[in-house]
Amino acid sequence: MAQCNHDKDRYPGFEQGPIRPPSEAGSLLVRVTRNCPWNHCAFCPVYKGARFSVRPEAHVIEDIDAVYRHVKTLEGLSDGSGQILRQDISELMQGLPIHEHQSFGAALNWYAGGMQSIFLQDANSLVVKPDQLIRILRHLRFRFPQVDRITSYARSHTIARISDDHLRQMREAGLNRIHIGLESGSDAVLRMVRKGVDKLTQIKAGRKVKKAGIELSEYVMPGLGGKDLSRDHALETADALNRINPDFIRLRTLAIPDGIPLAEEYRSGRFVKLNDIDMGREIRLFIENLNGITGMIVSDHILNLFEEVRGRLPEARSDILAVLDRFLALSPQDQCRFQVGRRLGIFTRLVDMYSPKRLARVDAFCAQHDITPDNVDGVIDEMMKRFI
Repeated sequence: MAQCNHDKDRYPGFEQGPIRPPSEAGSLLVRVTRNCPWNHCAFCPVYKGARFSVRPEAHVIEDIDAVYRHVKTLEGLSDGSGQILRQDISELMQGLPIHEHQSFGAALNWYAGGMQSIFLQDANSLVVKPDQLIRILRHLRFRFPQVDRITSYARSHTIARISDDHLRQMREAGLNRIHIGLESGSDAVLRMVRKGVDKLTQIKAGRKVKKAGIELSEYVMPGLGGKDLSRDHALETADALNRINPDFIRLRTLAIPDGIPLAEEYRSGRFVKLNDIDMGREIRLFIENLNGITGMIVSDHILNLFEEVRGRLPEARSDILAVLDRFLALSPQDQCRFQVGRRLGIFTRLVDMYSPKRLARVDAFCAQHDITPDNVDGVIDEMMKRFI
C-alpha cells in the first residue's frame, strides 16, 4: 500500500462508530463512514451536530489489517478449544502500544464471539463510491474468509441510485445483508418526520436489494404517525412491505427523547403520541394487513412492548395477532402492570404475569412510585427515554 504523503492523509488510528443494530451485537464493527449524510430525521437522536465524512479507503484497510494481526496473535495463544488464559491476554495487552489498544479490544471481542459477522458503520456505508466499497468488501473477505455475514445500514434514497450491476458486485464481494430504516410507508408520515424519501423510492430500493440477492432487513417504527396518522401509517407501511417482501421486518417503537426535533412538536401538542394501548392496536392493524410476506417479523428491541411479536410469516400471523388481542383484552390494571414490568425487564411475555414473584415485584414498584393506569403513559415515556 502506498505511503501517505500529507498530514491530512496520515492514518489517525483505529475507529469505531457509536451504533449498530441489535442483531449485530457480535459483529466486528468496521467504520467506513462517519455519522449520517442525511441527519434530518425528526425522530432520530443519533449524530445530531456531527459532520458526515467518508473515511479514506486506506484508513479502513489499515483498520481491517490491524484487527487481522491481533486475531492471528490471539489464535496463536489459544489452546485446542480456542480458549485463551486471562493472564496471557493481560500480558499481551501490556505489551501493546497505546494506539493499538482499541483495535486489539475490537479483535478480542470479535474473537470471543466466534468471528462470524462484520458490520459496516456508520449510518449509510453504501453512500461511498461503489468501486471503493467493493474493494473494502473484497479485502474483508481476503482477511476473514470464514465470516458468514457482512452487513450495513443504508438509506433507500442511496440504494435507489446504485446500479443493479454494482449491487450485484457488492453481493459477490461479500455484502449479504442490508439494514434499511423504512420507518413508514406513508408519504404523509415520511414528510412529517423529514425522512427525505417517499414510499415509491422505498419500494424501489427494497426490490433492488432483493434482486441483487442480498438479504433485506427493513425497520418499521410503530407510533411514528402519532394519533392523527396512525391508521395511514399502519396501512401504507404494510402495503409498501407487501410490495417488497423483505427477509426481515424489525419493529422499533417510537420514543421521544429530549433534544430531537419531534420533541418540540410533542411538547407543543402538534404531535400527539400514541400510548401503549393505541400502539398495540396500530401494530395489530399493520400485521393484519401484511400479505405475501414470507420473511421474519421481529420485535428485538427493549423499546418494544411486545417481544412475542416474532415469527415467520404468514405462518406466525395468527399467533402474533393472538398475543396482541390478549393484551388488548386485559383490564386497565393488568395492562398497566405489563407495561411497567416489560420496561423494567421483569416481563418479556404476557405469560410472565402468571408468575407470583414477578408480579409482586411489579406491584411493589408501582406502589412505591404511585403508578396507576391513569398516569402510566407519562411514566413509560420517561422510562423509554433511558433506552435511547
